[in-house]
Amino acid sequence: MTGKATRFSSLALSICLVTAITGSAFAAGSDTPSPPPPKDGKSDGKAPPKDSKMHDTRSSVDDPDFLAAYRAAYTTIYDRHDYAAAIVQLKALGHDDVADVANLIGYSYRKLKNYDQSKIWYERALAADPNHVRTWQYYGLWQVEQGHRDIAEQDLSKIAQLAGTQSPEYRSLAAALATNNFGY
Repeated sequence: MTGKATRFSSLALSICLVTAITGSAFAAGSDTPSPPPPKDGKSDGKAPPKDSKMHDTRSSVDDPDFLAAYRAAYTTIYDRHDYAAAIVQLKALGHDDVADVANLIGYSYRKLKNYDQSKIWYERALAADPNHVRTWQYYGLWQVEQGHRDIAEQDLSKIAQLAGTQSPEYRSLAAALATNNFGY
């Protein structure tokens, strides 16, 4: 390749990476939480009995009041960028055992640079749903910000297993890994 062609290729790659980062690298996910997996990891397709004494977090994601409050917190985060207010809104839902809720609390703490609290909430989200792709993405971005490249790459592999390499979550974390030199 000539010097001019090499520079052009480098520029094209840089533009692609910047586009990926500004466009989808920090994808917000959905403003509707996904139902958590069954506690035993198996699904028979049936809801628990109505008289069940167990707390069923699946019902909360279908509750109109819960959904409205969750969407309000989501808007507070992604439209208003008021992370402290969003944390209060999300905790007030009383369902921090829902992976989407815990993940957004972790995200908000990360945006506030409170990395210790962010880590706790990401881990809580993964405890609620070990296959929660957005949490793997956001926790991977947390790892990048902390300089933990190997762990972020493991998180990227997990996303590839769960959602594929063309998913926005995979592309987001891959772009962050590609553009961060980790002090090298």
